[in-house]
Amino acid sequence: MADDYLLQTKDITKKYKDVLAVDHVNINLKKGEIYGLIGRNGAGKTTLLKMLAGLANPTEGDYTIFGLSGRKTASLRDRVGVLIEHPGLFGNMSVYDNLKVKALALGVNDDDYLRELIDYVGLTSAGKRPVKKFSLGMKQRLGIALTLVSHPDLLLLDEPINGLDPQGIIEIRELIEKLAKEQKITIIISSHILEELSKIATRYGVINEGRLIAEFSHEELLDSCVQLIELRPDDVSKASTVLEGMGIKDYKAMDKRTIHIFERTDECGKIVLEMAKHNVEIQGVEIKHRSLEEYYIELTDRDQIDRRGEKK
Repeated sequence: MADDYLLQTKDITKKYKDVLAVDHVNINLKKGEIYGLIGRNGAGKTTLLKMLAGLANPTEGDYTIFGLSGRKTASLRDRVGVLIEHPGLFGNMSVYDNLKVKALALGVNDDDYLRELIDYVGLTSAGKRPVKKFSLGMKQRLGIALTLVSHPDLLLLDEPINGLDPQGIIEIRELIEKLAKEQKITIIISSHILEELSKIATRYGVINEGRLIAEFSHEELLDSCVQLIELRPDDVSKASTVLEGMGIKDYKAMDKRTIHIFERTDECGKIVLEMAKHNVEIQGVEIKHRSLEEYYIELTDRDQIDRRGEKK
């Protein structure tokens, strides 16, 4: 039901001159979800988030937040926390002073809450040190703290782990998980790193060249990456023909010596026997797990092929 959704987009589109940055995207975000928006750099993730944040107007389509049209939600903007690109920080000021400036701008007068936020994001030890001396991870945590000043119900986070070292990535991941579980905040987080998103997101949308090409739950993602057969035939082209003859469509020639088969993985022996019947020598066969990155690349590659077909 629509009441279950905190945010919905309907054919939301953004065009800059001849560039279609976001192309009729439809997303339905339920309350309490962590929605992972996946895509290459330049795929349209940031443009989409800017429209949802009210920082850019759609060329076509519309969206609703808290049941109201995006064009009518100005009065509810304090319920949406936004961290897009780099957080706007005052480098010569402390953590507290940065938060105080944001609080004054929003009409929030609660110093105790600001101190709670500093502790919540793990920056109490920073004291009065100027922000310009912080690590990138500390700046990102402060950026997230700034989004929380107005007690938001929805967070829009654009590439919050981009450029961080492994420890910084872990800290931001744990903070996002804590916000969702303890504060019950709904979150959209964009990234081009599927492996990292898979550790926190509950649902995913894949965006490629402005179009939303796939949506799936965390469970569906894991199911898609469970198993594959790695087949190493002496003739990949001939082996592909045999697979087609068996009705196997979900496979990919990885190189001149390797095929990955993503369906009927319990029929490994039958596939090898069928290859032998057609004089295809199998030099190796192994059951493997498809990586998340392989699955993502497969989705985007398939979309590129479909697009080329549409243009013919």
